[in-house]
Amino acid sequence: SCFNLSRMPPGIYCPMEFWSKGENQNIQVDFLLPTGIYLNLSVPCNASLGAIKQVTALVTQLHDPEAYVFTCINQTAEQQELEDEQRRLCDIQPFLPVLRLVAREGDRVKKLINSQISLLIGKGLHEFDSVQDPEVNDFRTKMCQFCEERAAKRQQLSWAAWMEYNFPLQLEPMAKGLGTGLSHTPVKNIFVNVKFHFACCAWSFTFQISPNEFPITLMSYAVKKQATVFRHETMENPEDYTLQVNGKYEYLYGNYPLYQFQVSLLSCFDKRVCPPCTHFSGRVVDGSADEMSSARQVTFLPNYGSLWSLEQSFYIELVQGSKVNADERMKLVVQAGLFHGNEMLCKTVSSSEVNVCSEPVWKQRLDFDINICDLPRMARLCFALYAVIEKAKKARSTKKKSKKADCPIAWVNVMLFDYKDQLKTGECCLHMWSSFPDEKGELLNPMGTVQCNPNTESAAALVICFPNAASHPVYYPSFEQVGNTDVFLRGFLLQLKEILERRSHTELYEHEKDLVWKMRYDIRDQYPQALAKLLTITKWNKHEDVAQMISLLQTWPELPVLNALELLDFSFPDRYVGSFAINSLKKLTDHELFQYLLQLVQVLKYESYLDCELTKFLLDRALSNRKIGHFLFWHLRSEMHVPAVALRFGLILEAYCRGSTHHMKVLMKQGEALSKMKALNEFVKLSSPKATKPQAKEMMHVCMKQETYLEALSHLQSPLNPSIILTEVCVDQCTFMDSKMKPLWIVFNNEETGGGGVGIIFKNGDDLRQDMLTLQMIQLMDVLWKQEGLDLRMTPYGCLSTGDKTGLIEVVMHSDTIANIQLNKSNMAATAAFNKDALLNWLKSKNPGDALEQAIEEFTLSCAGYCVATYVLGIGDRHSDNIMIRETGQLFHIDFGHFLGNFKTKFGINRERVPFILTYDFVHVIQQGKTNNSEKFERFRGYCEKAYMILRRHGPLFLHLFALMKAAGLPELSCSKDIQYLKDSLALGKTDEEALKHFRLKFNEALRESWKTKVNWLAHNVSKDNRQ
Repeated sequence: SCFNLSRMPPGIYCPMEFWSKGENQNIQVDFLLPTGIYLNLSVPCNASLGAIKQVTALVTQLHDPEAYVFTCINQTAEQQELEDEQRRLCDIQPFLPVLRLVAREGDRVKKLINSQISLLIGKGLHEFDSVQDPEVNDFRTKMCQFCEERAAKRQQLSWAAWMEYNFPLQLEPMAKGLGTGLSHTPVKNIFVNVKFHFACCAWSFTFQISPNEFPITLMSYAVKKQATVFRHETMENPEDYTLQVNGKYEYLYGNYPLYQFQVSLLSCFDKRVCPPCTHFSGRVVDGSADEMSSARQVTFLPNYGSLWSLEQSFYIELVQGSKVNADERMKLVVQAGLFHGNEMLCKTVSSSEVNVCSEPVWKQRLDFDINICDLPRMARLCFALYAVIEKAKKARSTKKKSKKADCPIAWVNVMLFDYKDQLKTGECCLHMWSSFPDEKGELLNPMGTVQCNPNTESAAALVICFPNAASHPVYYPSFEQVGNTDVFLRGFLLQLKEILERRSHTELYEHEKDLVWKMRYDIRDQYPQALAKLLTITKWNKHEDVAQMISLLQTWPELPVLNALELLDFSFPDRYVGSFAINSLKKLTDHELFQYLLQLVQVLKYESYLDCELTKFLLDRALSNRKIGHFLFWHLRSEMHVPAVALRFGLILEAYCRGSTHHMKVLMKQGEALSKMKALNEFVKLSSPKATKPQAKEMMHVCMKQETYLEALSHLQSPLNPSIILTEVCVDQCTFMDSKMKPLWIVFNNEETGGGGVGIIFKNGDDLRQDMLTLQMIQLMDVLWKQEGLDLRMTPYGCLSTGDKTGLIEVVMHSDTIANIQLNKSNMAATAAFNKDALLNWLKSKNPGDALEQAIEEFTLSCAGYCVATYVLGIGDRHSDNIMIRETGQLFHIDFGHFLGNFKTKFGINRERVPFILTYDFVHVIQQGKTNNSEKFERFRGYCEKAYMILRRHGPLFLHLFALMKAAGLPELSCSKDIQYLKDSLALGKTDEEALKHFRLKFNEALRESWKTKVNWLAHNVSKDNRQ
């Protein structure tokens, strides 16, 4: 459509679909120029802003184009300054094809970084400004300074410290006492191919070397060889080089034997000249994290004690509501409760009933049975707005119905003290979150966020008024060391020991609680790891006890990581406890921190204020190790669509980006690739119902061959593992899967690794968080087993949630499902599951001759690992489609949609105990195809028992990690009942002997049922075959 230049045409609306389809075509764009001229030009959709600006400058003879910047209206109907001129029109996707050129204002570099951060985190930084909240502003200033200081320090790092930050070592877990994770140290020499890279050419040499040698030895061999071949007069220093694993951002350095690096030693090691030393200007600085000022140092406030002298009872005034939507025949009630963690500080209070209307008025005082002086620092006030059927009507109905008569409408929580420790006063408007009735019938939601609903346009709201308790501002006091006045009760030590060491986690009796409290100094000195028990029985609604407890914490010995993790739970909201826990976590190695990162990010949701020790700890460690930074970024970014956390997570992401602008650009590249995958997946979903699979696949390939797609999908680090380089996408090998959400199967090629492809599955429409948690637990089990010298050949493949029901799964190459192997061998679904030799024959075909024995051993070990893992985690819905085998013989499970005993049935989800599962075909392979090879089978049983007993020893770690994951709000992990499942499957109430006996019973039962499992799988195969 060609526009008449004489008058301003109405803009055409360009939806996002328009941009994803029309990348290779031209579009008519209206330009509004600073000179007042209006211009209409035909512009290619994939032209960059820089190129477009040059053309408009030429046409209009605009002097100094650099002094101007384009603005547009974006898809969220906001005006946006387009600072990054490398972006193309089709990436920007303006809402209307209108670009306005305006004079540039302010610091260009700063603006560019701000626009890149906004784009990357999925939230405009101007939104943080518009909140106009002093807590947000203070937090941003403080974190920005903290992260920029870290960035400046990084410029000073020595070469070795810089390598540790950028390319942390990937080492195998060490077995305690054995010095290696392998059951024995390798003795056979290995052959390694080493390539020299120079500016003009590359040379490669092959060496034979002992796997017990260090990387420096291999480098000195290579340097000697090079000197001999090229007849150099002087030999270079091997330390001027570094070893890079072929085609990966993975380097071998440091004093570790070669066998300990997590790389197949047969792959080539690539010898590269060091990066030029310009990176490492200045003096050598130790790269270790600087100690952050500890919050455990006690500070004093001027009006100390003012809160503790206020003995009047606490009340608030409930003024009115707004935008309330409910059935007019009902009455509205507000319930209010004061909480410290999960613990109610006093009885809940309810308002009077008022008629339903959009703006109900109460103007009522709500009195709480607690004095102001006894309010703990982290007290939160929780409200629920609900509707009830009028009293008269209620009386006639049965009691049962009246229980159901409460109809929850909305909830909201607010802290009593602001972020500067001041008791809140005056009126405030709380925008509420919609309620969903839960089974427990609880109206209040103390575990919910203390943030108000940002959707102020449509959310119901309550107006409340905090009282002015005194004529001056009231602050929560800081602590003086409270004298130790308690008498030691030595006689009760045995009783105390029994209480603290109880296996069952039942509630303590009142007299036991009193004893524990009285003997708190003995607990500190003799049982410091029982701190959580002591905190649980502390009376947080008595300020004298709180003062005693916090004073005691100042001298409490640092806890092991396991006990510190427990203290991050929602039940322990006190900030002194929080900083004590974080202090105890500072000793985590990077490897351990990486192992628990998923939980630590979820626990941020429990924090009541933006500036907290956990946030600083995570940012500090992320800016000291780029791998941790990478995963911290994605764990936060993947939940930016959740309104309750978008502000907190967005601010942490902004701070991280400011602390590492170089890494930000690497992450932007990954973000671009993901948005292209999403567009591609939506295209496939639209086209596949109307076409055959080959046609749809062909259309997908045509789309992928567009320049913008090829460019976005090449030369990026894999979000699943940043040390893997996705060099170029192999369009012809890409396809999509047949399941409902049409996941994409994308293959990348990396020439340097010798052409071995890397596969990634992109899912859009499925929540991957539960899979991610399950795989994290399997990976943790693998580490714990290896530390005990047991390598069960597990395959904890990568899985990462990257956005709202969006994420990536690593493809395990050279593997197939049991179902496919059985079908291919017998081609007929009905008999497939009965062909007991199918698996063994497949393994024989992939491992000819002597290799078969090793493949069966790999199968046996991995089968034991996965049998135990799925039993302990209660992973249901196992069948031949979600169990796979690698060509090496390693078995592994995929698709963990249900765990902790939640099963899919025709009638929804049922919870039941997952039995230990063995199937006849697996037993057949383990026994090498012989019917009574009991020696091999008993070895398998031994592996299972050993694996189970190791996990039992680490039972509390699994319980704590699952308990912290409750913060994630996964449907199958929301309450203590879900965690009880783990206690039962690990038999944590039993002694080792009893537990082993119980496990053997389950194992023998599984053996008896193995034929039945086979028949069930057969039924699954038949029904699946009919579906296709």
